[in-house]
Amino acid sequence: MKTRQILVKTADGQYPIVIGRNLSFKLGYYLKINNISSSKILLVIDNKVPVKMVQKIKKSLKKKIYIIYLESNEKNKSQKNVDKIIDVLLKNNFNRNDCLVSIGGGIIGDLSAFAASIFKRGLFYINVPTTLLAQVDSSIGGKTGINSKLGKNLIGSFYQPRLVLSDISFLKSLPKREILCGYAEILKHSLILDRKFFIFLDKYVHKILNLESQYIEKSIYKSCIIKKKVVEKDFKEIGLRKILNFGHTFAHAYEAGLGYSLKLNHGEAVILGISSAAKFSKKQKLLQHSEYYFIDNHLKKISDKLHLKNFFKKNSIKKIVRFMTSDKKNFDNKINLILIKKIGKVSFNNKFNVRIIEKFFLNYFNTI
Repeated sequence: MKTRQILVKTADGQYPIVIGRNLSFKLGYYLKINNISSSKILLVIDNKVPVKMVQKIKKSLKKKIYIIYLESNEKNKSQKNVDKIIDVLLKNNFNRNDCLVSIGGGIIGDLSAFAASIFKRGLFYINVPTTLLAQVDSSIGGKTGINSKLGKNLIGSFYQPRLVLSDISFLKSLPKREILCGYAEILKHSLILDRKFFIFLDKYVHKILNLESQYIEKSIYKSCIIKKKVVEKDFKEIGLRKILNFGHTFAHAYEAGLGYSLKLNHGEAVILGISSAAKFSKKQKLLQHSEYYFIDNHLKKISDKLHLKNFFKKNSIKKIVRFMTSDKKNFDNKINLILIKKIGKVSFNNKFNVRIIEKFFLNYFNTI
């Protein structure tokens, strides 16, 4: 695969996203050419990353290295683990010119980036995303965050990495469920801004999920380009960037409603959230039947197990809606949803009271 580079430019600075194979094994080289001359490096590593790959990454670095291994799950995306990272930085006298590198999926990346942003008001942060989800979503845009008992990502900051290395070599080590997780965000990007890309995905979905080279590589690149364009126009999520939350208000509530259990990972929740948002858009007469069924048929190609009824019962409605109400995108007692008008075009700042959302879920559970 030819190495591709995307430059993300925001008001807070710019950074490259490098996409290719075996890039992480040249981490030392990429730090050097991007003028990152830190004397100390802390690697925060997902404990599922293959040992051989970690050894190759370490070999590429000629610096003083410290390592923290963490288990990647939503319960560990916590203040407790932020404190653990910061303790290592403080005890080993890291300064703002030193470097924290996350090697893992979105959870490890969000957690590490948040710790980097608050340590001495910011030290160099490098992201090496190892999952498809992180490569197409969380590694782009500078959002950091941890969870609280009241909901997901309610504590965080905006903090740009100095470099993102998206090494596609990691994907072969992932289970199929993790590939599907990442595909959810690729799909979301096509739905919000690029109808032609959605048609490509619909045609080649099984080749993409099987990681066939030319199809997965194009999907990652196109997805990153879409998110880059949105982030550059609205880094702090004041307006346009809100469209990246399509399906996510539902999705985050589903995750929280299950206590962030292994029953439902983030990408699976996003697929359920996309389905719910499309269905709700149709209910509100924003989305035509033909467009809705195009989306719905695509979702059926992905998985026949991802249905809300497999995770929740009617008596869960109030709990789901309560989590939707606490979503950080709400500024009053109403629930703010990103809805879809047609494939490639969405609408934001749609506010609904709790009763309308509860009625929507009630109708859903009454018709299954």
